[in-house]
Amino acid sequence: MPYLTTDDLPHSVSGHLPVHAQEIFLAAFNNAWREHGHDPDIEAIAHRIAWGAVKRRYHKSGDEWVPLGSHKP
Repeated sequence: MPYLTTDDLPHSVSGHLPVHAQEIFLAAFNNAWREHGHDPDIEAIAHRIAWGAVKRRYHKSGDEWVPLGSHKP
């Protein structure tokens, strides 16, 4: 089901992503839910789409997600 706020996101998202990346995930997930709501595997589809949206703007550097182009030592 769609998420109302970033506080509603699962810990696998909220516990690892910075706030802006969580907002990207939320928007992409909810949009995918609306677009693919007829599919019986909607939850998995929406999660894949949302993570894809995050990965277009962020990457993992060590244990942290940082904006693309940023490098954390």
